[in-house]
Amino acid sequence: MAKLLEVQGVTKKFGGLVAINDLSFHLREGEVLGLMGPNGSGKTTIFNIIMGDFPPDSGKILFEGKDITNLPTHQRVKMGIARTYQVPRPFRDIPIIEDIRVSTIPDSIMASFRGEGAHLDEVIKIAEDVGLKERLSMYPHELTMGDLRRVELAKALATKPKIILLDEIFAGLTVAEIEEIDKLLRQKMKEGLDFVVVSHDLKALAPLVDRVVVIHFGQFIAEGPFDKIVDDEKVKAAYFG
Repeated sequence: MAKLLEVQGVTKKFGGLVAINDLSFHLREGEVLGLMGPNGSGKTTIFNIIMGDFPPDSGKILFEGKDITNLPTHQRVKMGIARTYQVPRPFRDIPIIEDIRVSTIPDSIMASFRGEGAHLDEVIKIAEDVGLKERLSMYPHELTMGDLRRVELAKALATKPKIILLDEIFAGLTVAEIEEIDKLLRQKMKEGLDFVVVSHDLKALAPLVDRVVVIHFGQFIAEGPFDKIVDDEKVKAAYFG
């Protein structure tokens, strides 16, 4: 399988703190990749770098073989990269159907004139697909954490991505909510969408991923199938000391 996303030798420092240290890994086409590591290991930081929120101090980000290291975030989104956030970021003063619709607004006036961006019926279909059919007119403060994570996923799906970076998609959810999100992700996998998944919920992560990369203090420490990784002595040391 071809490499869809590549992180090549990326380093990122914040003052004297080395958040990411010469990190390399890749996502293949048709794959779900798990990204594991204890708190503070750099998982969210590398997502921010992949999306263009932070520039790396060194190294490259490649997507479909193209160097996107210096591209702005909106161009990366147009190419097919989307993400969810560990802490949901809804617009608090508009109903969720409009929150999702905002994600599809074109990034230029000319694109708007051409009618680019999703129409309302498309947005409604996306919302229904993620289980929000009965909540389209509701506001964020009326939703459970599970529903807010569905909104995050709907906003990512509305950009018509090729891959989605999922940051703690199961955090704070009930067992029933985890099962529902898991079912949704499996359906999207069947439809050809690829994922990089960060999750502390190893039980939920295990059946989803084809391969796992583990980082600690911003450095690569292990890679392989989930069952092999959880028994790796370096991984155990990183998590449990």
